[in-house]
Amino acid sequence: MAAVILQNVTKVFDGDVVAVSDADIDVKDKEFMVIVGPSGCGKTTILRLIAGLEEPTAGTIRIAGRAVNDVPPRDRDVAMVFQNYALYPHMTVYQNMAFALKLRKTPKDVIRQKVEETARMLGIEGLLNRKPRALSGGQRQRVAVGRAIVRNPRVFLFDEPLSNLDANLRVSMRAELKGLHQRLQTTCIYVTHDQAEAMTLGDRICVLRQGVVQQIAPPMEVYERPVNRFVGGFIGTPAMNFFDGRTELRDNRAYFVIGSDSIMLAGGLHSGLSKYAGREMVLGVRAEDISLSPYAGQAGNVLCATVRVVEPLGDRKDVVLETAAGLRFIIKVGPHTPIGTGDGVRVYLDTAKAHIFEPGDAGKNVILA
Repeated sequence: MAAVILQNVTKVFDGDVVAVSDADIDVKDKEFMVIVGPSGCGKTTILRLIAGLEEPTAGTIRIAGRAVNDVPPRDRDVAMVFQNYALYPHMTVYQNMAFALKLRKTPKDVIRQKVEETARMLGIEGLLNRKPRALSGGQRQRVAVGRAIVRNPRVFLFDEPLSNLDANLRVSMRAELKGLHQRLQTTCIYVTHDQAEAMTLGDRICVLRQGVVQQIAPPMEVYERPVNRFVGGFIGTPAMNFFDGRTELRDNRAYFVIGSDSIMLAGGLHSGLSKYAGREMVLGVRAEDISLSPYAGQAGNVLCATVRVVEPLGDRKDVVLETAAGLRFIIKVGPHTPIGTGDGVRVYLDTAKAHIFEPGDAGKNVILA
């Protein structure tokens, strides 16, 4: 078993800089866990703590049931793929991939077998005699992954390995990494700031903000049931729309009031929102849950707005709208929808999929409660 468990882990750097704060993360054996968050939120620090390249200020790190706080990196049986690939420029691809095995004094015939098998798996068997400077970015990335695979570690650690690749290559390499994990059945912990990578790669994703774990759950649960406003706004493209307003209860129904507009919320929320009645709150609605046509039973949930920007994206258009009060939000429409800058439109909100958050950047989702 190669589960990785962080219990109340904190890392404070010189100058009282708190990079990770009281983190509890439980990565299951053979799981692909993605840690996602904005730049500077502590993602890479967590990887380095697991690898042993940093020491925790407090808390315990366990790998395969063993506390490894005092175990040196070489004895943790983990392999890390760095953002810049960290290949030795004076060595060939074969020598780069074989290096760790040579340090272990593995027999030469075993090294050759493992390197060649891994190279075939990654489609780089024709590159073994080249040096890194003669490789493309995608080829270097494969070599870095191959160097980790030949070690046959308990845990793979990936630190934004696709960030230096162009957009099309990132998409294809995501699929390759997913397929590789399914073949190897090894525990993987993958760090990224790209929420699309998190959604497509992770069995579960851990959303991090300012060193604090916000939510750990399967990708669609995080998307559909964000625990707070930060998670709702960070996961999803385009970002979730947020409307400032207040909740009201009338005639055994709950409403959200945005300026002079009153939006009827989904049934069943009346009792759950009773303690928030009259309070300033935030309504969160994703772009795909706002339409130019009314939703069944919600024809009154309408906002009037003016089109400010139209962004054609091939399979759809993202449309930036602005209300008379200056509130901007985004909707998705079909690629051939006749809509242009300056048009006045009426849009309808599907509040069955909406969320209500407490005020503030990390205001909790009171719908879940």
